[in-house]
Amino acid sequence: MEGEPGQIVHSELVYGGAVIMVSSAGRQRPGSSLWPATSAPAAAGGVNTQSVMLYVDNAEEHHARAAAAGAVIVAPLEVHDYGPDYWADRAYGALDPEGHMWWFCERVRNPE
Repeated sequence: MEGEPGQIVHSELVYGGAVIMVSSAGRQRPGSSLWPATSAPAAAGGVNTQSVMLYVDNAEEHHARAAAAGAVIVAPLEVHDYGPDYWADRAYGALDPEGHMWWFCERVRNPE
């Protein structure tokens, strides 16, 4: 649902049975004085207070699409191996247009 030019009031990302709701920064929840207005990292001096990590089926294809669409890749696509008793993920990090950090991962090894 679009708001003022360049603003997203509400959107939903659906992956399998999961739904992630996303909106632009700078809004206060209607009808609630207790819910603080949101702020983009750029408005807070570039400080990121959270990030989202999502598992995807193919991190290499996802990375290629994100880069082609102009995503700012801040952590290159690489395998993070936590040892034979743990898991390994192929992952990369990117910033969205408002400066929020996103991690996209593909599990390449589960612990035995």
